[in-house]
Amino acid sequence: MTRFTPGARYDGGTRFFHWLVVLLFLAQIPAGVAMIVPAQVGEFQALPGVEQSTIDTLYILHKGLGAILIAVIFARVAWRVTHRSPPLPNTIPELERRIAKATHASLYVLMVLMVVTGYIHVIGLGFPIELLDALGVPPLIPRMERLAVISSFVHRATAFLLVSLVGVHVGEVLRHHFVLKDGVLGRMWPPIGGGPAQPMDPGPEEPRAVPPSTFDSSSR
Repeated sequence: MTRFTPGARYDGGTRFFHWLVVLLFLAQIPAGVAMIVPAQVGEFQALPGVEQSTIDTLYILHKGLGAILIAVIFARVAWRVTHRSPPLPNTIPELERRIAKATHASLYVLMVLMVVTGYIHVIGLGFPIELLDALGVPPLIPRMERLAVISSFVHRATAFLLVSLVGVHVGEVLRHHFVLKDGVLGRMWPPIGGGPAQPMDPGPEEPRAVPPSTFDSSSR
């Protein structure tokens, strides 16, 4: 019988950074979409009842969350480099392991690219990031409008790619949890509470006792 070995959980720091980034993106992406809809359509009637002041607030929120994400994502990358990932369950085929590794690497690259291009777009056009100004953090780059415009396109394209890849990633995790039931979701469960139960290792199958035969040769 083939033994099943469930994958170990990620360390608490990795899980903390993972879910912190998830929560920040859940606020960041909708704010980013909402604030650019009028600009894309060319009129504020595209969002009935939304005033310019609301759009301005969304821009400030989006820039502030972006500044936080820069720090969090770079801290997460540093943590990932210095902490080894636990092995996957032994039931996962080699090809799927390679795809998972490439997907995780792509997610990191896209996250870094998105926050960096967002920062270049804002600062390069000479706009402030109110949160950083309040903290006394000066601009790290000079005003450069040409690069800022290019960064804007890269920023938006990266956001769409990231959302798409995250969708695939979440779908695969749910497939493993509900269909394969191999404990993959529990590996990255938030570092609070018990989380989903890990599948049990059934171990080697115990030999079944064979009852003595009624017609034992010794009784003859």
